[in-house]
This record gives sequence, C-alpha cells and structure tokens, in this order.
Amino acid sequence: MKIGLFYGSTTCYSEMTAEKMQQFLGEELVDIHNIKESGLSLINDYDILILGISTWDYGELQEDWEALWDELDQFDLSNKVIAFYGQGDQEGYTDWFLDAMGLLHDKLVPLNPQIVGYWPNQGYEFNESKALTADKSHFVGLALDDECQFDLSEQRISDWLTQVIEEIAQLN
Repeated sequence: MKIGLFYGSTTCYSEMTAEKMQQFLGEELVDIHNIKESGLSLINDYDILILGISTWDYGELQEDWEALWDELDQFDLSNKVIAFYGQGDQEGYTDWFLDAMGLLHDKLVPLNPQIVGYWPNQGYEFNESKALTADKSHFVGLALDDECQFDLSEQRISDWLTQVIEEIAQLN
C-alpha cells in the first residue's frame, strides 16, 4: 500500500521535508506530489495521505493550497488515513505559528478521515497556534520550523514517521 505525500511549497522547506520523508520511508512506499504541478485529484489513488503545508505571514495558507482550497470539499476521505506536517516560523510569527496546518486539519476533519500523527508541542516557543489540539497539548501534525530550528527537523521527521507508521499499524 503506497502513501501519497502531497505538499505545497513556496520557499522549498515543505518540499525538502517531503523528500526527507520519502528517503526515510523509501521511494517504493511514498509517492511525492507537488500540488502546484499535480493538483489534488491523485488523492483518490491513495488510502494513506501525508499532507504538508506552510503558514505564511499572519496565519495564511500557502499559495498552492489556497488556490485549491475549495476542491478539498469534493473528496470522500471517509476511508483514508491522513497525517499532517507543517512549516512555520515560531519567532517571527509567534501568534500564528503553523496556523495553516490547523486550518487544513479543520477543513478535512468533517470529511471523516482517520487522523494520525498528533505531535507534542514541547520544544517550541510560540504564543498562539490554530494547529493545536483542543487541550493544547499537541499539534495536529508534525510541527517544523526550518527557519529557527532546522537542526531539530531531521530527528523530528524520523521520530514522527516512526510514530505515524506505528499508529497506522494499530488501525488494522
């Protein structure tokens, strides 16, 4: 069973993360799709999705996701497993850290996918985030800040992917 990894990337951080994830899990397991080039229709080809989005300015969506935002409502995600990752800048945008990941999560939850990969919020310095769970103890996906904590990203990616694979295995 292949994983479809879909991302939008303006400055290449989300793209680099996608490539690291594919390297970690293996090319035979993960297909990478830049949504600017591929669109979203290929989502239907996968039972497991990893969706990557970065937050821009004051909590805004990355432009490629924003352009396709309304299309997301058309998908039947009830038989899909989804994990999210987000890129943000916790120092420059401390009141909007990873908001776009939270917006994407909240957009897709009503479509009834199974969500995996909630990530602890320890080790980050920020004031607010729409990407926090209701109890504010976790992010709704992997939180990355390649602007301020690039040196932590590779280990976070490895740990998170291990967690996601274990959570998926427990679903079956």
